[in-house]
Amino acid sequence: MKTNLITREGYNRLKQELDFLWQQERPEVTKKVTWAASLGDRSENADYQYNKKRLREIDRRVRYLRKRLEQVKIIDYSPQQDGKVFFGAWVEIENDEGEIRCFRIVGPDEIYGDAKNYISIDSPMARALLKKEPDDEFTVETPQGQKAWFINRIEYRQD
Repeated sequence: MKTNLITREGYNRLKQELDFLWQQERPEVTKKVTWAASLGDRSENADYQYNKKRLREIDRRVRYLRKRLEQVKIIDYSPQQDGKVFFGAWVEIENDEGEIRCFRIVGPDEIYGDAKNYISIDSPMARALLKKEPDDEFTVETPQGQKAWFINRIEYRQD
């Protein structure tokens, strides 16, 4: 089951996607379907078939987004979070081999598309990091076994 938490930026991005699909893309595709249907035989009309399929995809995504936006809870930054890892934090970690990673802990709806360096709050890494502070050591269970990491830095940015 997915966590229903989302950052304000993530919520706004999903809302923008919903608005774009409903107000811009869907009306355009609907016009194309109407035009293609007016040409007659729909069984061999590629424009009609493709755009009808796209319309179904848009409608499915719109239904999902509307439902999901009602379910999620927006988590805004709070000054009480400073110094510890919580939802929305940017965290820089390092392992014994000197490998450094930097990412933001976000809701599962935010880790797709162009979301670079985001990890889900539901991931083992994020779960292991919660409530930790800089210089804390923690371990994460991976398919290759336990891995130890150190927290270098925690930051809350207003993106």
